[in-house]
Amino acid sequence: MDYKNRVADKVLLNRLEAMGAVLIEGPKWCGKTTTAMQQAKSILQLQDVDKREEYLATAATRPSNLLVGECPRLIDEWQDAPVLWDAVRVKVDERGIPGQFILTGSNTIDNHKIVHSGTGRISRMEMLPMSLWESGESNGTVSLQHLFDNPNDDIEGVNENFSVNDLIFAACRGGWPAALNIANKKSQLQIAKNYLVSVYKNDVSRVDGISRNPKLTLQILRSYARNISTLAKTSSLLADVTSSGNIDCTRPTFDNYVEALEKLFVIQDVEAWCPAIRSKTAIRSGVKRCFCDPSIAVAALNLSPESLQIQLKTFGFLFEQMCIRDLRVYSYDYFSSVGYYHDRYGLEADVVLHLDDGRYALIECKLGSKEIEEGASHLCELHRLIREHNQLENQMPISEPTLKLILTGGQYAYRRNDGVCVIPLACLKP
Repeated sequence: MDYKNRVADKVLLNRLEAMGAVLIEGPKWCGKTTTAMQQAKSILQLQDVDKREEYLATAATRPSNLLVGECPRLIDEWQDAPVLWDAVRVKVDERGIPGQFILTGSNTIDNHKIVHSGTGRISRMEMLPMSLWESGESNGTVSLQHLFDNPNDDIEGVNENFSVNDLIFAACRGGWPAALNIANKKSQLQIAKNYLVSVYKNDVSRVDGISRNPKLTLQILRSYARNISTLAKTSSLLADVTSSGNIDCTRPTFDNYVEALEKLFVIQDVEAWCPAIRSKTAIRSGVKRCFCDPSIAVAALNLSPESLQIQLKTFGFLFEQMCIRDLRVYSYDYFSSVGYYHDRYGLEADVVLHLDDGRYALIECKLGSKEIEEGASHLCELHRLIREHNQLENQMPISEPTLKLILTGGQYAYRRNDGVCVIPLACLKP
């Protein structure tokens, strides 16, 4: 199996040079272990069926024995033996050198199972399924980093070999590395479907040892999928889940299931960005419903590339998910955060991408060229409101956006006269 370079490669290397240990978290099958193996000099795989019981017994009696090995030592699926977290922390302190351990995990762990947070010893980094650039489908003619560092430069980028239908297939297939090593395109689509089945039949109960109803889990995933990239309220999702009359679900139960799916990194909602440019009551503050990869929504709704080719409105919501996924991947080295803006007057930015140094971009995701004008109008009006706010007396100033971007399913990148940059998603790279 050929290894495709990941944005996480550089992030992991930088963290190992600075910290004693690095924890790579993220959804199953996104490539955490394979990426970690590129840097590791020795490996402990806790899910090795031939040695699992012996490893767990050792962890329960003398966990430090499992840490013996050339560094960086990879401890794969460490959460199966939570005591190893504190053992790693102690060993990092003893040696006092960086780059000792890499830990990988597909679900978050109950903090009550560990003694020390690991602050100052263990760096956390998150991986996602592959972006279009990592999968080789974006040609990378436009760099997100270059846009931030040189916001007034001319933009040149084109990808004439990647159509909307190609985008649709990429969304249905998802960014799962295993799919990219399958020659048959129809078979590639099975990976996301198998991932979905694994989540609702097995993983949702294994994540914390609480038995959960697979049927209810699937209904919740389907409701999320029907409301993907929207601000649907929990009450609406709950009503949708129970509308068939064949399944009962209370609000606490719904919240419990969603929390489990969040621990598995399947659900990754986007929080609102609420600057003080309007009254608090005018700005919507609910979460935007999101998965870690658009293919999960496709699989949950049993959609296909062919069906989406004649349902472009539906695909528009999935395209936004692709944009969010790729933006998260491309900006992770900047300790970025992703939000959205939407107010009751209809003014919005689908994505607000913040970097840790205070710079940020207002972004709209518009599949077709007919929507670009509306998207640019929203971004410019939001920028105007920020400037207007900053001119008022006795108001805490808000930094102005470094970039205004429209990510599209088109082929050509360019800068509009109003300063808005139009960038095909299939041209973007870190």
